[in-house]
Amino acid sequence: MEAIFLFGLFLILLMLSVPIGYAIGMVTLVTMLEFTSMPTLMIAQNSIAGVDSFPLLAIPFFMLAGNLMSGGGIAKRLVDFFECFIGHITGGLGMVTIVVCMFFAAISGSAVATVSAVGAFMIPQMVEHGYSKPFSAALTAAAGTIGVIIPPSVPFVIYGVVSGASITNLFTAGFLPGVLMGVALMLVCYLVSKKRGYRGSTEKASFRKIVHTFRDAIWAILSPVIILGGIYSGKFTPTEAAVVSVVYSYLVGRFVYKELDAATIYKSLKDAIVINGATTFMVGLSTAFAALLTMEQIPLKIAAFITGISSNGIIILMMVNLFLLIVGMFIDNIPATIILTPICKKFGMSPVTFGIMLTMNLAIGFCTPPYGINLFVATAISKVKMEALSRELIFLIGALLAVLLSVTYIPAVTTVFLK
Repeated sequence: MEAIFLFGLFLILLMLSVPIGYAIGMVTLVTMLEFTSMPTLMIAQNSIAGVDSFPLLAIPFFMLAGNLMSGGGIAKRLVDFFECFIGHITGGLGMVTIVVCMFFAAISGSAVATVSAVGAFMIPQMVEHGYSKPFSAALTAAAGTIGVIIPPSVPFVIYGVVSGASITNLFTAGFLPGVLMGVALMLVCYLVSKKRGYRGSTEKASFRKIVHTFRDAIWAILSPVIILGGIYSGKFTPTEAAVVSVVYSYLVGRFVYKELDAATIYKSLKDAIVINGATTFMVGLSTAFAALLTMEQIPLKIAAFITGISSNGIIILMMVNLFLLIVGMFIDNIPATIILTPICKKFGMSPVTFGIMLTMNLAIGFCTPPYGINLFVATAISKVKMEALSRELIFLIGALLAVLLSVTYIPAVTTVFLK
């Protein structure tokens, strides 16, 4: 009864368009007053404790780095470089969009930053070369989900803090699933383009052009090498890597590409501060919410309910995935990660594998109505109605689900690079 009341009230508040941070806080408070004798001071204590974490400092710095890279010309040069190799084939521009999203994901760690940075100039360019506007926007929204799977990843940082799993191991484990997501989306892009006649953008690039674009993009290409290389070699922690990313992004955008002016830097700082403020608010209250769940043993009750339906491991994991996909349709990935981690630790999966599976489920929620943040960004850029965009997403989401199933049932997909 308590779990039904808690999640039912939460869903009602979301349907009433109450901001998610406030909804989480209100649900926690009302449930405590109605069903427990715990002091409400627990909310404040857990909220403060939830954000008092050194690894969480990586989040604002990765956000700022993504903003600086977007405004500093890094994404544009990546597009020019990769277009030389695949831009001329059937569906080439769409594939370039996906590859650049994968590469930008290895820099920013954010799905929203990936969609906004790449979509701002790739969606108009695809439309100009004959792609339908809804498909162009849908492809960018779907490819943006890779932003939180290929390391570095803001949700992996959150999950690592909550679960105690190694953030470095999560980054390592997320690499292959992220690449598989990109390959799956490229396959769908090719098949759709073949059927609709979407051609490449140009003729095959000459060796001279490849060399020229490589020289122009070398600083952008080196960015993930420096960031991820430093993490995996043990030179710095993920949090320190986020700071290095900010410094590198500023130096390259300001002094190499010379596209970062004072106005762009101010906007990047302002956007990072605003987004981080909202994120920190949600993280704190979500921690209190998760603490309430744990104290009232709701994770055990939900796990018992799911395992009571079937004892077959394949069916149980399928039900867990379905549960996570539904949650991802309504709740932002950061509070969802904090709330769901205690619940899903009860199913006996490796913490690292489950972290990838959880994040992938919630990432797919980025491009599904009604709360699809990637959809909102893509529609804002393309001016396409949500209905038209959603229709084009069906096969793209199907490709992402296929990769999700491989992560769920084939452990090697996430453990192959772990020591």
